[in-house]
Amino acid sequence: MNRNKMEDTKHIKISEFNYPLPDERIAKFPLAERDSSKLLVYRHGEVSEDSFTSLPHYLEAGEMMVFNNTKVIQARLHFRKETGALIEVFCLEPIQPNDYVLSFQQTQECAWLCMIGNLKKWKEGTLKRTIEVKGKEITLSATRGECRGTSHWVNFAWDDDSLTFADILEVVGELPIPPYLNRETQESDKKTYQTVYSKIKGSVAAPTAGLHFTEKVLKALDEKGIDREELTLHVGAGTFKPVKSEEIEGHEMHTEYISVNKRTIEKLIAHGGKTIAVGTTSVRTLESLYYIGILLARNPDANQEELHVKQWMPYENTLTLTPVESLQHILDYLNRNGMDALHTSTQIIIAPGYEYKIVKKIVTNFHQPQSTLLLLVSAFVKGDWRKIYDYALSHDFRFLSYGDSSLLIP
Repeated sequence: MNRNKMEDTKHIKISEFNYPLPDERIAKFPLAERDSSKLLVYRHGEVSEDSFTSLPHYLEAGEMMVFNNTKVIQARLHFRKETGALIEVFCLEPIQPNDYVLSFQQTQECAWLCMIGNLKKWKEGTLKRTIEVKGKEITLSATRGECRGTSHWVNFAWDDDSLTFADILEVVGELPIPPYLNRETQESDKKTYQTVYSKIKGSVAAPTAGLHFTEKVLKALDEKGIDREELTLHVGAGTFKPVKSEEIEGHEMHTEYISVNKRTIEKLIAHGGKTIAVGTTSVRTLESLYYIGILLARNPDANQEELHVKQWMPYENTLTLTPVESLQHILDYLNRNGMDALHTSTQIIIAPGYEYKIVKKIVTNFHQPQSTLLLLVSAFVKGDWRKIYDYALSHDFRFLSYGDSSLLIP
């Protein structure tokens, strides 16, 4: 992509990706029957609707479909009581509000279902700690609510309405070590984290586009002749950061860790470097693969860190390979190094001006106004996102994590 085109992308005003989203349109809970959600179908500029169970009808036999089997790696927060006891609070899932995106964007307070390490030392009272976030000193407090099974309702509050919960987690939320960072858990980790960590393995499934897929729908996809594969992109709190800058050049994408099996790379090559992506996380992973292949074409001996896809790389790249050539570089690299999976990270930003390389169709929910996910959708449908969202708003579709689904075929 030439310089001018990249400048155009960087100067996109996020305000142009706003739309009115009334609170009652946000799905507060998933439907009892996951696959009974509505499906908006966008095909070559035409919009229609169906039920999610009909998804296979809109796909072609022999197509490949990629799912993200991610679990959200959850933050651990540490508080020290005045007695000196260390209490660990492990955020499992948001309760108030109960949508991940909205919870990460809350200011002043939110509530999560948490597991608590060293619970016997926290009988009552509010835990507090002073932290510095974005150059401001604030007090974060945690108050324990009712017990729910092995978990507890915990109310978090902080005394600054300009900071979101995501901002706070980025500073104080420690993430369990992704298993492929190739470092042993330190002895100190074992002592501090054993109790909580061993119970929940540090991950909780994320509500994503994949929630609509029941065994029934997966079976129907198999019967249609759809080739299903999985990859992993771990979603951190930063993924949900709202765009605060006027132009997207000022928005820094969070680093996300990805893991793709050799078999998936081989299948992508067999499918001509084309696939259907389920969810925006799969989209970001698949499109990042193209640029990882470019990095390997330039430096075949690159290490894991050097295969990181930087935010603006797609717009600066001058080397043109076909998707299959690029994927072949990854496969050769894995074979040379005797590896059965690619482990690296990405900060890719997909926004209007981006040219998709591998993803040909997307299954995804309806995203927040002024979010990077809406930019990703807009880039895919060549700016036609308003037609899709206007239809969804005027036809009773449910929005965000627990909402309805769409199939996008540009």
